[in-house]
Amino acid sequence: MKKDNEQLEENTPEKSEKKNGNFFRTLGELTVFTSRFFALVWTPPYELDELFTQIFRLGYKSLFLVTTTAFIIGFVMSLQLYPSMKTFGAEDLIPNMVAIAVIREIGPVLTGLICAGKTGSGIGAEIGSMKVTDQIDAMSISGVDPYKYLVVTRVLAMTITMPFLVIYSAALSLVGSYIAVNITDDMSVTMYINSAFDYMYFYDFFPSIIKAFFFGFTIAMVSCFYGYRADYGTVGVGKAANASVVISSLIIFFLDMLAAQLSHYYQSNFV
Repeated sequence: MKKDNEQLEENTPEKSEKKNGNFFRTLGELTVFTSRFFALVWTPPYELDELFTQIFRLGYKSLFLVTTTAFIIGFVMSLQLYPSMKTFGAEDLIPNMVAIAVIREIGPVLTGLICAGKTGSGIGAEIGSMKVTDQIDAMSISGVDPYKYLVVTRVLAMTITMPFLVIYSAALSLVGSYIAVNITDDMSVTMYINSAFDYMYFYDFFPSIIKAFFFGFTIAMVSCFYGYRADYGTVGVGKAANASVVISSLIIFFLDMLAAQLSHYYQSNFV
C-alpha cells in the first residue's frame, strides 16, 4: 500500500507537467543548437584538418563492428531463408531477397544503430569531458570558436562518412549471403550478382543513401548536443554518452519509418 501511495505521489499532474515542460525545453534547445550549425557551416575559417581527422576517426572506429555485423546478417539471412524457399522451389530468389532487404532497410538502420552506439557515445563522452574540465571555455578564451571546431567538424564528418559505411555494410552482407548460399547450394559469383540485382531499380538505392546522410547528421548532432550540455562530474559525462545513444537510436527509427512511408507513396503514385 505504501509503495502504491508513493507511486501515486510520483505521478502527480505537477510532475507530469514538469516532464512535458522538460521535453519541449530540450526540443527547443536542440533546435537552436542545430540552427547554429547551419549558420556557421558556410562561414570561414574552415577547420579542414580537424574535419579530415574526424572523418578518419569516425569511419575507422566503426569499421570493425560494421564489417562483422553486416557479414553475419547476410550469412544468417540466407541460411534462414533457404529451407522455406526450397519448399517452394524458389531458392534462386534468395540473393535478390537478401539484396533488397539489406540495401533498402537493414543496411542503413543497422549501420546507423552501430554508429549511434559506437561513435555517438564516443562523441557525447568526449565533448562532455571537455565541458566538465573547462576545455571548451579555454578554447573560447584562446579565440577558437568551440562550436565550429568541435561540433561543425564532427557533424560534417559523420554526415559524409555514413553513406560510405552503409554501402560498405550492404556489400559485406551480400558477401556473407553468397558464402551461405554456396554452403547449401552451388552458385557462381556472376550468377549470384545477376540474381541479386535482377529486380532492383534506382529507387531501391537512392532512399538508402539519403537516409544515411540524415542518420549520420542526426547521430553527430544529438551526440554533440548532449555532450555540450553535460553536467559537471563523471556522472554528467556518462549521462551525456547514454542520452546520445538512446535519443539518436529513437530518431533513427522515426526517420526510417518516415522514409518508408515516403518511398511507398512515391512507388504507388509515380512508378
